[in-house]
Amino acid sequence: MFYIIQAAGWPIWLLLIASVIALALIIERLWYLRRSRILPAGLLEQTIRDYREGRIDNKTIAWLEGNSPLGAVLATGLQHSDVSRDNMREAMEETGRSVALQMERFLTTIGTIATLAPLMGLFGTVVGMIEIFGSQSATGTNPAQLAHGISVALYNTGFGLLIAMPTLIFYRHFRALVTSFLIEMERQSARLVDAICNSRRS
Repeated sequence: MFYIIQAAGWPIWLLLIASVIALALIIERLWYLRRSRILPAGLLEQTIRDYREGRIDNKTIAWLEGNSPLGAVLATGLQHSDVSRDNMREAMEETGRSVALQMERFLTTIGTIATLAPLMGLFGTVVGMIEIFGSQSATGTNPAQLAHGISVALYNTGFGLLIAMPTLIFYRHFRALVTSFLIEMERQSARLVDAICNSRRS
């Protein structure tokens, strides 16, 4: 591994730093964006049941807020259960926007690394080409410098693509995951609003 880094020249360090950052952020998002963490099973049904049975108090709302992103949205609905349907939905949507920002955290950085890695590889390629041209002189070609220039060019190009491809895949996966979570969160929020409004009428 050290031989490859040495052969790839100093531009490879930029790619190594980018790869470490991308890996750390991908692992963090994989841990955070679990369905059981974002949309706990049965949480909506339990919340509706507690509301209908009059078991909603400050302690219950505080527990919901800390339970999950879905719980935070449902807790907002319960806190605004005495206002109109539109105002209740508006309050929940505002909380939903805050929750969306939490779920999208670091995704911009991951997407930036996926876009930037091939350009970093291209930069390394340019550095290698400069070394190749630098190996040419009036007295002939310096074989060692020529070989090093070729190594720098090829290793950086390959490593840049190697970082970009999986990072881009994870970036698109996380984007799709967040979108699906938000749609499901909106659907469950609407069910809570309906349950609260129906209970108030009965």
